[in-house]
Amino acid sequence: MAGIEIIRFNTRGTTSEAGTSEGSFDNGEAEEADVLAAIDFSFKELGVKNLWVIGWSFGTDLALRYAKDARIKGLILLSPPLQRTKQSDLEFWEKDPRPVHAFVPEHDEYLNPDQAKERFAVFPSLHLNPVMGAKHLWVGEPYVYRILSEITAIMAPARLPLPQEF
Repeated sequence: MAGIEIIRFNTRGTTSEAGTSEGSFDNGEAEEADVLAAIDFSFKELGVKNLWVIGWSFGTDLALRYAKDARIKGLILLSPPLQRTKQSDLEFWEKDPRPVHAFVPEHDEYLNPDQAKERFAVFPSLHLNPVMGAKHLWVGEPYVYRILSEITAIMAPARLPLPQEF
């Protein structure tokens, strides 16, 4: 739709419509290997040249902690709960010149925009974007379209506006 290559993966012990991945959930510790393997696979096997890491919820903690490979163009965080991200991770990204964008739903039960401003205070270069009316799961057509448009604006702005009919 926007000419953006997408490599989607689940971490260990995750269940989806495709089944359950091998391994056991490790609260964001052993998942480091999953993130690093996906990044390495993207570059070495798929030949990706323009890799942005987009995380949603738990995936944002993993992105902030482990997606520090210098070949990555930047991070996009959707509904970051900041439950496993360490202060040192935020400090790393504050010193790193690559862009990091966080989209925080107004009605997120884990971290709302006011809480995000406080928690991300050590990271003033972060592009913090409150999304009024949205919830953690981005349910509802206006919010899905909005977040896909925001991602496209960052990664492939010439492809905007996105079509609303197929």
